[in-house]
Amino acid sequence: MEKPLSKNELLKTAKPDLSGTIRETLANAEADRFSGDDEQFIKFHGIYQQDDRDKRKTGKEYSVMVRTRQTGGIVPAAQYLVYDELARRFANGTLRITSRQTFQFHGVLQKGVGPLIKSINEALSTTLATCGDVNRNVTAPTPPPTDAVTRAIEEDAFAVTTALLPTATSYHSIWVDGVQLDLGLGEVVRRAKADQANPYAPPPAEDDGSGAPKDALYGKTYLPRKFKTGFALPPNNDTDIFTNDLGFVAIAKDGALVGYNLLAGGGLGSSHGNKQTFPRLADVIGFLPRARVAEVAKAVIAIHRDWGDRTDRKHARLKYVLEEKGVAWFRERLAERLGAPLAPAQPFAFVGQGDPFGWFRQADGVSYLGLFVETGRVKDAGDYRLMTALREIARRFAPTFRLTASQNLILSDIRDADKAAVEQVLREHGAASVFAPGLVRGRGMACPALPTCGLSLAESERVFPRLLALIEEGQDAAGVGGEELVVRMTGCPNGCARPYSAEVGIIGKAPGKYNVLLGGNREGTRLARNWRESVPFDEIPVLLSGLLARYARERSAGQGFGDWTDATRDIWETAAA
Repeated sequence: MEKPLSKNELLKTAKPDLSGTIRETLANAEADRFSGDDEQFIKFHGIYQQDDRDKRKTGKEYSVMVRTRQTGGIVPAAQYLVYDELARRFANGTLRITSRQTFQFHGVLQKGVGPLIKSINEALSTTLATCGDVNRNVTAPTPPPTDAVTRAIEEDAFAVTTALLPTATSYHSIWVDGVQLDLGLGEVVRRAKADQANPYAPPPAEDDGSGAPKDALYGKTYLPRKFKTGFALPPNNDTDIFTNDLGFVAIAKDGALVGYNLLAGGGLGSSHGNKQTFPRLADVIGFLPRARVAEVAKAVIAIHRDWGDRTDRKHARLKYVLEEKGVAWFRERLAERLGAPLAPAQPFAFVGQGDPFGWFRQADGVSYLGLFVETGRVKDAGDYRLMTALREIARRFAPTFRLTASQNLILSDIRDADKAAVEQVLREHGAASVFAPGLVRGRGMACPALPTCGLSLAESERVFPRLLALIEEGQDAAGVGGEELVVRMTGCPNGCARPYSAEVGIIGKAPGKYNVLLGGNREGTRLARNWRESVPFDEIPVLLSGLLARYARERSAGQGFGDWTDATRDIWETAAA
C-alpha cells in the first residue's frame, strides 16, 4: 500500500500557481497575518510567518520575515540603499545577512509586506523562491573577481540561478503587478534600476491544456523539499560546499576555469530524537566542463523532483536519496538524463574556510575591504552605528556590497583615494570592531532563533557574543588565545548556521539547554559528532575550557582543535549516544 502524500504535496497539487488566498488576505485591511494554508504558500514567495515569542504571554504579535535573492551575495550600492530604506520603513530597522549570502528583513507587519516586496523587485532583485520547495539562493565565493577564473565562476553562478528559477506565475501578479507603489523612493529605485532588466525575472510558464500553468523544470508540484546550490574555489571552502544539495567545485588549469567537480547529497537539517534524520556531507560525483553547468544542475534537480520522498517532509531532502540508493545509482540516473556519464572527478583540496578581514587588492587596481558583522546583523545600537555608516559609504563611494556565507560583508571596488575616508566613516560610527574580530568571533556564526523563529527551542543570536567571549577567555587561560576556532550555534536542529560542520557546534535542545558537537574541521570536510546532550548554557564554556586546556598540552604541531577532539578517543567515552 502506497503511503499518502504529505499535506504540503496536496497543497501544491491543488494550487500549482502557489497563490493560495494571498491576494484576499492582502486586500483585507483588518488582517494582521497570513493564516492556514497560506503559511505554506507564502514560503515560495520568500516569506515566513512569525510572531514575537517574547510577547506571547500577553498575546501573539504577528509579523513576517522576507528574504531577498542575491546570487553570490552581490548587492550593488544603489540596491543596498533601497534595502536600507525599506528596513527602516517596513522592518525592525535592521538587515540580517544570512548564511546563504542573502538579506533578511525581520519584523515586517502585514501592511508593509506588499510595498516591501514590490520595492525589492523594482530595485532589480526578487524574493521568489528564496524559501519553499525549490532551489534557493545560489552561493559563490565572496571575494570580488581577481582573474579570469573568479570572473567565470561568478558568471556561472548567475547562469545556474537563471536555469533553476521557477515560474510561479502568481508571484508577479500578486507582488509586482498587484501592488501600487508610492513610497517616495523614486530616485533611489531609479538609481538601482539604471535602465537594466531584473536578472531574476522568471521564465514563462508552460500550459498543458488543463488551464493550470506548469513549470518546465519543476512541474506542478515543484520539489519534495528545499534545495540548496553553491560554488566553491579551492583552496578556500568559504561556502561550505559539502553542505549543499548540489555543489560545483571549480577546477582551474593554467589560469583558466576548465570545469567543475560535481557534488550532490549534502544537507544538515535533522530532528531531535528521530534517527531517520541526520546531517550529511555531499558525495563527489564526477567532473563536467564549464559549458554544461546549467544542464547538469537541471538534471540533478530533476532527479530530486522524481525520486525525493513526497510522503514524509522530514525525509524529503536529496541527501536521503543518495544515502539510501547510493552514489553508483545516482551516477547512472544522471548519465541517463545527460546522455553519457560524467568524467571522473579531478583532484582538489581545501585548506580552510573563512572570510578575509581588512584591505586587499583587486586585479583591476582597486581594493576591497572585508568587514566583520556580528551574527550577521546590520544595525545601529547605542554608539555602534554600522547601519548608518554603511548607508553613508554607499552614498559617497558606491562600492559593491558582497555578503559572505559566514554572515560577514565585503565592500569591493573602492579606489585607493577613498580607502582612508571609508575607514574613517566606520570608526566615527563606533564600528571599529569590524576590522579585526579575531579568529573565534570572525569564524563564528549563529542563527536568529528567539524571539522571531517559530522553530527555535533555545536562544542563539542573542547569547552567541557572550558565549564566544567566554570561549576566548578559556583559550587565553589555556595559552592558546587568538587561535582559530570555528564555533557555530543554532536554536534548533535544522542547522541554519551549519553547526554540524563546525569544530564546535551548539544546538538548542530546550530552553537554556543545548547539545554540544565536536570534531568537525576547519576545512568543512568532516561532520561534527554529538558529544554532550542538554547542557545548560552556562556549563558550555566551562566544559570547553577544560578541553582547551588539554588541547594546549596534548596537540601535535599545527593540529586544529577539531582535529584533536576527533582523534582523542577518551573524550568520547561518555559522549551522548
